[in-house]
Amino acid sequence: MGEPVSYSPTEGISYSPSESIYWDHDALSGEIDRTFEICHGCRMCFKYCDSFPLLFSFIDDRHDGDVRKVSETETDQVMDACFQCKLCEVQCPYTVRENHEFLLDFPKLVHRYKAQKTAKNGVSFRNKILGDPEKTAKLVRSTFGVADKLNQKSHIHRKFMEFLVGIHNEKNLPKFPRKTFTSWAEKENLISEESEGEVVLFPTCYVENNEPEIGQDTVKVLKKNGVDVTCEKGLACCGMPAWESGDLKTMQDFASRNLSLLEPHIKAGKKVIAINPTCSMMLRQEYPELVKEEDKNRALLLAENVADPSEYLWSIRNEERFNTDFATTPENVSYHTPCHLRAQSIGFKARDLLRKIPGVKVDTTMECCGHDGTYAMKTEGFEASVRIGKKSFDSMSESSAEVWATDCPLAAMQFDQHAERRPMHPMSILAKAYDEIGFPTSIDKTEETDTKNE
Repeated sequence: MGEPVSYSPTEGISYSPSESIYWDHDALSGEIDRTFEICHGCRMCFKYCDSFPLLFSFIDDRHDGDVRKVSETETDQVMDACFQCKLCEVQCPYTVRENHEFLLDFPKLVHRYKAQKTAKNGVSFRNKILGDPEKTAKLVRSTFGVADKLNQKSHIHRKFMEFLVGIHNEKNLPKFPRKTFTSWAEKENLISEESEGEVVLFPTCYVENNEPEIGQDTVKVLKKNGVDVTCEKGLACCGMPAWESGDLKTMQDFASRNLSLLEPHIKAGKKVIAINPTCSMMLRQEYPELVKEEDKNRALLLAENVADPSEYLWSIRNEERFNTDFATTPENVSYHTPCHLRAQSIGFKARDLLRKIPGVKVDTTMECCGHDGTYAMKTEGFEASVRIGKKSFDSMSESSAEVWATDCPLAAMQFDQHAERRPMHPMSILAKAYDEIGFPTSIDKTEETDTKNE
């Protein structure tokens, strides 16, 4: 087998596309061997996705323990099986996050691999479609509902889409209502000057185009707690759908647009509230390293001022304006913690907020649902996503709760299709709980316990 592979970082280590060594094929190969060697010896992450079982099988069953014999085709399979849930990085003891000398970051290694592959081979037609949700939404909306109906009801249409684009014909797809979140925000006079307000919403392309109700509920809850909310027109996708396939240019273009629109709000002293966990993770953790060189300082400023809506509400829980005047209660809630919230290490703020509703008991599920961006939509990812998500489906189903919750709208779609119940966004649950006719069970004000100081 020759000399053992060193666990120490090679001279080719890089997780930043702005470094020239990042794009060096040989440098990447050395880092892949090193990372594979460490992962093979550790095996802590065998349960998260298919990348690690595949890797261990190749090394053990085909190559007699020699990681250097893993072929390019096998490496490609390992990398393609990663869907960027980030849980391996969250749990790994050898990471940059933990300041460990090995400086591992498996998801970023995969991104580097895919970025080099895309730079060499170009962006596929499917990845161009999936990587630009805003353009897709405009295209679907231009058919005045026809494409949306075909997506939901026509098996022939779905088989054609599978053939043309590689989107699995059985995957439930999001709907595209006629009115976007921004069109609603304009009618509500929420599009205001950068100097006005306390926070500005980053609705995310999903809330903007697919479920504007989540954004509306978020505004309602924030206002109920005395938060002066504003919105901005023209925001782009956070860039993750493009970046997950290695399309750095598209991701950087989206980031530049978002930074230009959000920077004035931040300089006016406002926080950016990003509704989708994946998007808050991109803005907070990925932008500073991935954006164009001229955007670096703006990205760092944005990263310091991003918050999840539940995270922001929790930060004002000891202020007088924090509102626990709930009228109805969902009682038992089964809550799924999105992987990309865990990756941000901000705790379970949505779960804790739900516990502020009188009578609520929350069961928590921390298993990955398997959707992970566009992975569950693809022909090669659909069946694997169901298998990987089964633990979370079973865990949520074991609860006696009638109401399910998750901060991730795509996770909600996954549960809806494979566990036959659609979780609500925590902001939507809170909005209903403030409403006298929100949930069937009313709160008895005479027996209500003051939870403000808990």
